[in-house]
Amino acid sequence: MTDDTTPQGDERHAMKMAKKKAARDKIMATKTDKKGLVIVHTGKGKGKSSAAFGMIFRCIAHDMKCAVVQFIKGGMSTGERDLILGKFSDTCAFHTMGEGFTWETQDKSRDTEMAQAAWAKAKELILDETNHMVLLDEINIAIRYDYVSAAEVVAFLRDHKPEMTHVVLTGRNAHEDLIELADLVTEMELVKHPFRAGIKAQIGVEY
Repeated sequence: MTDDTTPQGDERHAMKMAKKKAARDKIMATKTDKKGLVIVHTGKGKGKSSAAFGMIFRCIAHDMKCAVVQFIKGGMSTGERDLILGKFSDTCAFHTMGEGFTWETQDKSRDTEMAQAAWAKAKELILDETNHMVLLDEINIAIRYDYVSAAEVVAFLRDHKPEMTHVVLTGRNAHEDLIELADLVTEMELVKHPFRAGIKAQIGVEY
């Protein structure tokens, strides 16, 4: 076994890292383009909305205008919603358009009406080029239940999204056409969840 704590080991490590840096710098030199991204967070694992809100808070920290439209979640108090409405409403518009999960409302026509209103608001916010990023929280669920047309969402993002606007779409079971269109897709994989052990959603973790 080689002891890399010796001077010779340090030298080998430095040479290895120098080669790695040179290769990395060569790759990075080819990455010069900028564009507004279509970003999809999907999968059964926890963290889809949490990661999306992380990007929204980055925009807020850089004083970049942004917006959130929540398609499914109702008006319950959440940390991110309360913080944005209370402290950053001048930078981030926040619209909670849903009335809760479908198994709670049990009214498809009403859910469809609300989702359509959310989609209309989303299009308005995306077309406003002063918005650096627009988060469409849980829109994948609205698409899955046919409250909003996948074909319409894809066509709008493809043909009408401003060039430099980032749009983030979250929710399980993202439509395959949306995945095909997107620039960045992350699937959250469920490995273990406390809910299965009888632990309910907790403040500061889930909301």
